[in-house]
Amino acid sequence: MFGRKSRSDDPRPLSAVSHGVGMAGLIGLASWVLIARQYGMDGPYSALAACLACATPMVIWSLLMDKVHLRPSTGIDWQRPKSLKETFDVSLVKLAGLWTTWGIIAILYCVGRWYWTGQYLFSMQLMENAAPWLFVMSIPYVLFMDRYTIEPRDGAWHFGQLLIGRRREFDREQIYHHLRAWAVKGFFLAFMLSIVPGGFGELVRLDISEIVDNPVAIARGLIIAMFVVDVQFATVGYLLTMKPLDAHIRTANPYLAGWVAALICYPPFILMSDNGPLNYHVNIADWTYWFDGQTTILWIWGGILVFLTAIYAWATVAFGLRFSNLTHRGILTHGPYSWTKHPAYVAKNAYWWLASMPFLVTSGSITDFVRNTVLMAAVSGVYYWRAKTEEKHLLSDPAYKDYAQWMDRNAPIPRVIIWGKRRIGWWGPDRGPIPEVQPAE
Repeated sequence: MFGRKSRSDDPRPLSAVSHGVGMAGLIGLASWVLIARQYGMDGPYSALAACLACATPMVIWSLLMDKVHLRPSTGIDWQRPKSLKETFDVSLVKLAGLWTTWGIIAILYCVGRWYWTGQYLFSMQLMENAAPWLFVMSIPYVLFMDRYTIEPRDGAWHFGQLLIGRRREFDREQIYHHLRAWAVKGFFLAFMLSIVPGGFGELVRLDISEIVDNPVAIARGLIIAMFVVDVQFATVGYLLTMKPLDAHIRTANPYLAGWVAALICYPPFILMSDNGPLNYHVNIADWTYWFDGQTTILWIWGGILVFLTAIYAWATVAFGLRFSNLTHRGILTHGPYSWTKHPAYVAKNAYWWLASMPFLVTSGSITDFVRNTVLMAAVSGVYYWRAKTEEKHLLSDPAYKDYAQWMDRNAPIPRVIIWGKRRIGWWGPDRGPIPEVQPAE
């Protein structure tokens, strides 16, 4: 439909993550799921062990095959270590900043009452058990890493300088970056750990013999499996924000709009919950209700939903060790990110529209029809807003600019959007030159 240069003339920018990382994690995760199913290990700690089974091969692949620890982006020089005497004072100040940050997060966990009910109780139990170990292990880790880090005076150090009263010797921007990065990790890690056991246990208990020849049951079983993949990879991403793996946070989104757009999609701030203002589930039934008895349509519709969920899970697997909301941890250009800059959001929203079908209501009420459809559109609008705030953040990196421009020239979804804007005249003069996307003759 659209002419373009061949990819050999316009090569895709290099991705920060290789295909092999995600594949290694998938193999490790699948192996543990099979073991857990064989021995009936469907509990929360088996689900947590699945994170380890997923993470370990990814770490090994990253270090041995991709050699990520040698990349300049780590900020580490393994060939020229500093003496411990030279970095000791820096490390002490950094530890003061790091421990204080952890203390602030712990206080916020105590204040947030939602952290002490329901599924969050598992997260808090893990945090309490892990805290003493993290405290002790942080000492040798910081002392060791500061010897090899080219510039050990990072955000934690600048925060420590503030705490010990050296007000003329710290950078406020470094402190803001440090606090934003840990706010992301503290908020989202607690949430991810809280949802790890649920889907994993459901997958382990799934009786395959009961779903054979049932298109609805097969679709739901596969969807559960792919959501488990998504949750496991995302949890590993929040756990392993480490410089030696080149998986550290380069920057956390500095824009308030980005934080608002993201947080309203997660508890306790979520607007799409049953009692939320964007609840579009009033008097609706899902796809299985409307297609009940239509076996062929159930197979087709279920297949489409499985495909969309697979794209959504693949978008998370593509991150390898680096998944995280609101952060820049390296630019991805491979897998589904060579089709669209936001494959997870596209797939997720398409899934919701097709699975929930908010434009069909069991009450027969025009009011319910209008309300549900408009609110579902508003939810999709929230994700469009999230995408735009993420792009605004990432565009500060020239690597993302190169990727975005390459996508406009080569990726199917951006090319269609640009072509459509050309046709209807939506590409204003303030947006710069139009990418070269021409209809084929």
